[in-house]
Amino acid sequence: MRTPLAAAPPRLFYLDWLRIGAFALLVLYHVGMYYVSWDWHVKSPHASPLIEPLMRLSYPWRMSLLFLLSGAATVWMLQRRPQGLLRERAARLLLPLVAGVCLIVPPQSYFEVLQKAGYAGSYLQFLGLYFTAHGGFCRGSDCLVLPTWNHLWFLPYLLAYTALLLLLRRVLPLAGLQALADRLAALPGWAWWLLPIVWLALLRLALLGHFGSTHALVDDWHNHASYFSVFLAGVLLAARPALLARLEPLRWPALAVALLAWWGIGVYLEHVRTLPAVPEGLRALQRVAHAALQRSALVALLGFARRHLNHDHRWRVPLNEAVFPLYLLHQTLIIVLAMAALPLALHPAIEAPLLVLLTFAGALAAWRALRHAGPLRPWFGLPRP
Repeated sequence: MRTPLAAAPPRLFYLDWLRIGAFALLVLYHVGMYYVSWDWHVKSPHASPLIEPLMRLSYPWRMSLLFLLSGAATVWMLQRRPQGLLRERAARLLLPLVAGVCLIVPPQSYFEVLQKAGYAGSYLQFLGLYFTAHGGFCRGSDCLVLPTWNHLWFLPYLLAYTALLLLLRRVLPLAGLQALADRLAALPGWAWWLLPIVWLALLRLALLGHFGSTHALVDDWHNHASYFSVFLAGVLLAARPALLARLEPLRWPALAVALLAWWGIGVYLEHVRTLPAVPEGLRALQRVAHAALQRSALVALLGFARRHLNHDHRWRVPLNEAVFPLYLLHQTLIIVLAMAALPLALHPAIEAPLLVLLTFAGALAAWRALRHAGPLRPWFGLPRP
């Protein structure tokens, strides 16, 4: 008997293009984090709320898109190697995670303590503190945890979700999983758009007040509930591609709802700034709007991509390979380049595009070099030679 996951469809090229675009968006978003008023590892002297509305447009769905696409990729991996998926994914994710924590992330933390904690030691001196879990870089009760994975938190989360999926596949009856997948696949497109909004809203209402976003794996329960749900949705969408066809006609209504929810969140934030305390009813509406933006943006992206990007191109394969090294390196490149540019006192309108271009250029140059690195390739997200 075939399982709900084993009969993967032919490659869906538009999901590859969405993956490439999602990782490219990380560069834009993290460059933006340097310039907004929100807390980040380092901050520009020109930080302001100017571009925060644009940042809020992508914040609710950008990581959800990556987990959804990773769920879809899991289907193809199961088809290719049904008995060794966890071992393959662990090797693909844990080696870059170790390289990231030991080599890629430390410069981020170094510049963070230079700027926020007034640290005056050298980078080599800092590394001694980093690898001995120094806990003295604090602002009040907020202490920097060392060593850290910073932006690489996606890697252990994806590995944990893969293990959970395989556990469910092992302990639950295969016939029951098959029947459940068929029932879910029989739902109309509007149900696959709107019912997840209800689910994500309930998760935010029930969990977010108790479990804020930490990206620390062990205590991040709201994010786990949300991202694992999206990951499972990606598994089912790839295993039952007819669902994707049903979402395509909903792309314009979904886009309209996403933009309306984005506007509503902006109105909410402007309004609560004038209040001494946020009413719980108003906070609940904002959380529902967040869920509506999160899901509706995913439906719109899937629909438009299926409509316009379902084709191959000679750049697809190399770009698909390059995005993992880009993901690993991009935040360190942004921070190092931003700190190097500080003495130049450039206007943000000049500096920000330069940071974006130089980050892409640096990451792509590193990818080209790492392709010839032989046994080092897996440590930076490339398949073994």
